[in-house]
Amino acid sequence: MPFCQISLRAGKPEAYRQAILDNLYKAFRETLGVPEGDQFMTMTEHDAANFRYGNAFGVTRGDDLVYIAITVFDTRTPEQKKALYKRIAELLGENPGIRPEDLFIVLTGSAKENWSFGHGVAQFA
Repeated sequence: MPFCQISLRAGKPEAYRQAILDNLYKAFRETLGVPEGDQFMTMTEHDAANFRYGNAFGVTRGDDLVYIAITVFDTRTPEQKKALYKRIAELLGENPGIRPEDLFIVLTGSAKENWSFGHGVAQFA
């Protein structure tokens, strides 16, 4: 059950944004084994004045930078996480054509009892 929040600079066409959402879902399915229909994602666009980045950690980023914040159950292994990062970069490189340098991904693990999928119930508590 990933919950994914995506931030990017405003101005990309709908097909570009949809390709990001579609390929993130594909990467989740392939590397984390999420179930069919498990698509809980939001995308926020920012004007240039409200979108900042730098070239820290030896990565030269550009204006096409995409921030991807993913929250998952804290049961994911380091190998699964590495596979996810790699697959996201591959898929988003293919479509919509985002350079790997322009992907900034943060994955946060959360205990299952911290989730409520609906009805005001903590399904795993």
